[in-house]
Amino acid sequence: MLRKLLLAATLLVAPALARAEWHEASSRHFVVYADEDPAELKAYIERLERFDQTLRFITGTPDKPLSPHLRVQVYVVENVREIESLYGGRGPAGFFKAQASGPVAFVPRDSGEGPLDAQTILQHEYGHSFMFATWPSVVFPKWFVEGFAEFVGTAFFRKDGTLIIGKAPEYRAYGISRTSTMPAQRMLQLDPKDRDIDTQTLYGRGWLLTHYSLLGGHAAELIAYIQAVNAGKSIDEANRAFGNLSQLDSKLNAYGRRQTLDTISVLPDKVKTGPVALRKLTPGEAATMKARIYSQRGVDAERAPMVADWARKAAAAYPNDAPAQNELAEAEFDAKNYAAAEAAADRALAVEPDSVHALLYKGMAQMEIAKAAKVTDGAKWKSIRNWFVKANKLDTEYSQPLILYYESFAAAGQAPTKSAMDGVIGAYVYAPYDDDLRMMAGRVLLEQGNLPAARIAFEKIAYGPHQSEDNVALRIIKALDADGKDAALKALTAAEAEAKKKEKDGKKKGG
Repeated sequence: MLRKLLLAATLLVAPALARAEWHEASSRHFVVYADEDPAELKAYIERLERFDQTLRFITGTPDKPLSPHLRVQVYVVENVREIESLYGGRGPAGFFKAQASGPVAFVPRDSGEGPLDAQTILQHEYGHSFMFATWPSVVFPKWFVEGFAEFVGTAFFRKDGTLIIGKAPEYRAYGISRTSTMPAQRMLQLDPKDRDIDTQTLYGRGWLLTHYSLLGGHAAELIAYIQAVNAGKSIDEANRAFGNLSQLDSKLNAYGRRQTLDTISVLPDKVKTGPVALRKLTPGEAATMKARIYSQRGVDAERAPMVADWARKAAAAYPNDAPAQNELAEAEFDAKNYAAAEAAADRALAVEPDSVHALLYKGMAQMEIAKAAKVTDGAKWKSIRNWFVKANKLDTEYSQPLILYYESFAAAGQAPTKSAMDGVIGAYVYAPYDDDLRMMAGRVLLEQGNLPAARIAFEKIAYGPHQSEDNVALRIIKALDADGKDAALKALTAAEAEAKKKEKDGKKKGG
């Protein structure tokens, strides 16, 4: 009870987002919302696009078609205090969520002092998403996943517009030199078991080996190592690409002690960023922005009712404002007020019949109502799924309608159809950076008997940057390797049951 009271008090006194002129800037890969001068906002999103295009330029990556709903939404709030309120306590100066419904980032206008600022965090996390979206079927060891993100995360612009990549991360200085804690023999493992101080060291040493490989003339060794890992060779065999590992530690230390290290300089005329559209938010959109930011951050059972109350009060004066009603639909849904969520979605659709967000929340609300009522009528479930089908037809490269269509079969207590299962694989192709979606796709691939592809889906999670404590994905891989498809499915089903039990127990304790 005390925890709930403290949380409520924190949210009640959470700094109100400034009420001035909220604007939206949108480009090919980003949508930025800020209470900011339009010219400043345009310059900001152009820098983000320059960063994205530069990553493509230096890696030789083509710019593939992208769903407008899968662009990164960046919300700029006033200061770090507001970030902490969103985050739920003291934490980073900004944060990023890579999710199949659409990646989101939260940054402060003023991130205070220090080298690990919000822009560095955003670039680091975007580096992860870029890596997983660009090479979704490649397994990268954790040191390189983090080393690459650190390598691009410190990018900065000179006054002439040149983007510099490869600057040393000053905030990792302690970890970079800790050879004894993270020698190459340990770091090069797929799962180095990093915990506590080892995380700081892995990031630092990972950056150093990445820099040494990419800019120190050792790219061939890195490529051979990654190819060996992905060819299924033992990690000891893969490590031989770098030669004697004790000597590698000495070489890395000498490399890190150099007075100056090379960087990549990309002049402004080397990349094209494309057009930027600017617009002032509607009055209803601006009024509901605080609730929207918290909804996008994600709410738990304790925060959801309060955010729904904010949205309800803010949207009341704007029944014909589609963005305001869309936020109300989302907030009511999160608070489990499904009839109210459907009503808000209806109001949004009355104004914008092609609103993908409203179509999805209309279907989601109906699905939850039908599930609670234990509806078995096939015609009713087909009607519910039709909302997701409509959304998919409006944006065929958006992952969320495909996911919801698949999930509707479990909600109805029915086996998914082949088209539903194929849809999940399509969603996975569009948003391979979402771990929950990869787990879902991994299950489908196992059930379809495509074991190599299933293994790839689980490997990125098992050896990725955000492993769970018990590393469910690694358990599934071990079961698959030891005893095949049925054992892997059994391990996955057991893990899902464990997660449901924990969630149920958590609700009991919270109640």
